[in-house]
Amino acid sequence: MQRRGNSSEYDTLGTSIKTAVVYLATALVKLICLATFLKVSESDSFDPYQEFLKALIGFVDVAGLYFALTQLTHRNISQNHKFQAVGLGWAFADSVLHRLAPLWVGARGLEFTWDYILQGLEANANLVLSISLAALGSLMWLRKNKPKTLIPIIYLCAIIVATMPSITSYLRRGLGWHFPKVVGFELFTSLVMAFISWQLFSACQRPSA
Repeated sequence: MQRRGNSSEYDTLGTSIKTAVVYLATALVKLICLATFLKVSESDSFDPYQEFLKALIGFVDVAGLYFALTQLTHRNISQNHKFQAVGLGWAFADSVLHRLAPLWVGARGLEFTWDYILQGLEANANLVLSISLAALGSLMWLRKNKPKTLIPIIYLCAIIVATMPSITSYLRRGLGWHFPKVVGFELFTSLVMAFISWQLFSACQRPSA
């Protein structure tokens, strides 16, 4: 029994590592698309057309999660652990790629600023959103016997989570929200989406009448 538990633990860790590699490949594809289709803006104002293109390119993440959930080999791991491992691996890779250097440099600096604390909170919100998107993805692509009435809600929630970068960009550039307010919105939204995803996942696990 102990060996089986250790095997499951190692398979979960392996899934997270392989998902991180998929994220890096996905980030490279996104970078190429952004460099190809987006023009360099001289101002920091909100451009609806540019943000629309960013939102479309952002769905490359959804394709990457689809690959991680459906194409990677997951041995001795349940569906519950699978989406958690994929979400953790995805969020970890995102944090390392986008937030490790600023937080490391800031933490070693002599002058304290709240921005680094806010960046840490933002990373936690992103972690929750990544796990929520992985849970929704597992319901969309792996759960075959889900109630039909929940399918539109699952897809709507997945679209909201997938477009969160564009939503926060609009709040920051279009409405002029300051960074602390944007982070508060991200934290609140991540908790709401996590609760909804958990409720949807629980509802889809109940045996149908």
